[in-house]
Amino acid sequence: MARYHIETYGCTANRGESREIERALRDAGHERVDGPNRADVAILNTCTVIEKTERNMLRRAEELEDRVPELIVTGCMALAQGEEFERASLDARVLGWDEVPQAVRNGECPTPASTGTGGTSGTDGMGEIGGTGDRGAPEPILDGTIGILPIARGCMSDCSYCITKQATGKIDSPPIEANVEKARALVHAGAKELRVTGQDTGVYGWEEGERKLHELLERICAIDGDFRVRVGMANPKGVHGIREELAQVFAANEKLYNFLHAPVQSGSDEVLGAMRRQHQVEEFREVIETFDAYLDHWTLATDFIVGFPTESDADHEQSLALLEATRPEKINVTRFSKRPGTDAADMKGLGGTLKKVRSKELTDAKMNAVGAAHEAMVGTDREVLAIEEGTGESIKCYDEAYRQVIIQNAPAHGIEPGDFADVTITSHNTVYAFGEPM
Repeated sequence: MARYHIETYGCTANRGESREIERALRDAGHERVDGPNRADVAILNTCTVIEKTERNMLRRAEELEDRVPELIVTGCMALAQGEEFERASLDARVLGWDEVPQAVRNGECPTPASTGTGGTSGTDGMGEIGGTGDRGAPEPILDGTIGILPIARGCMSDCSYCITKQATGKIDSPPIEANVEKARALVHAGAKELRVTGQDTGVYGWEEGERKLHELLERICAIDGDFRVRVGMANPKGVHGIREELAQVFAANEKLYNFLHAPVQSGSDEVLGAMRRQHQVEEFREVIETFDAYLDHWTLATDFIVGFPTESDADHEQSLALLEATRPEKINVTRFSKRPGTDAADMKGLGGTLKKVRSKELTDAKMNAVGAAHEAMVGTDREVLAIEEGTGESIKCYDEAYRQVIIQNAPAHGIEPGDFADVTITSHNTVYAFGEPM
């Protein structure tokens, strides 16, 4: 049996894949060790969302190669750009997620427990919820009080700049009942926050001709227990077609955080067309207007790509104007970088200096919007859910709209992860607020 070290980079979905790999390895009797120096094999679960990430993955693979007898590289970069590791002259096996456990086991069959008999297992406070390995999504995991529930794998988009789709493919959605049972198992195992994840949650069920995210969320919220549910990234096009139904479910269920992550990427329809983003700016606005109509207090999160090859000064100004008009409270700003094998990689790029200037302008606008949102919280009372320990004796919490609230000196107040608490917001630090228990 092998001693293994695993490192995971990228999104929550990648974390779910790593935990599924670990579940199979532990069930087969392999031992996880801290750090590569004691390991027989290191597993690097990679991300490849931007060029800088790609360079970091190659550098980390080189570091691990020198420290372990065997290196396995998996994840999005392995699936979409496996040849890059060969070009770097790395002595590594490049494998898909599902191939890793068998490769480490050297052909050994897993024990019966790995087929999923229910319950939880794990180390360092992390465990997987047993199941039968339904098609589509990896198994859910429990990480402290957080339950990660991948509801599907893949997406329906064909963005010209995206390399991740080469790794994940088109949407593959397990049945609603299968996901509800996994959610119920997480709650029964102690999850206080369920994170519904996927490459694009808004198109859940689309391959069968009907988007079903709102139905799934309603069923999850009907599970007995005191917990909260956060919905992961959903592209505007998928949400737009079910915006009324989805907003109604949010309004009717207190268990749902009033939080929506819908990445618009640009305020220009011309740029969105070149990106092949499927939605237009007006559809993004209509999603926001619908949620505004149903919810008094909610948080919009979105993403902007700065410096796409076709982006003009006027296009950039439209992005700034859209940010100012919609006032998202969580905003990711990313400079465009060419990803090999994508159509956008063949486009003539903009200069690095120009992208840097535009990125700063958008980031400054972002910080103004985020800071204003948290400033408006000061002096209000909120119910928050404590999720995980912070630095020192603080604890990280979230209010009903998934705004982060820090409680300092948590032990003195008797507050632990998983507890609900009523707090008064006393101050903020631009991107999060501070709360004093009432």
